[in-house]
Amino acid sequence: MAREEDEPLTKRRRLDPLLLDSLGIDELRSYIEELRTEIARVEADIGRKNGHRSAADAFFKRP
Repeated sequence: MAREEDEPLTKRRRLDPLLLDSLGIDELRSYIEELRTEIARVEADIGRKNGHRSAADAFFKRP
């Protein structure tokens, strides 16, 4: 049986939903900021990978 780390990303959730009922407003705002930071990190990685793909496409003259 495959371990969770071996499963494709589409078959597992990376972030488990957080129970929001127990959090105060400041904690919720902090959580939002953490999520925004993570989104920015992921978007930067997507940009980096797109750059690599573009360079490879240009090298191999892929249309």
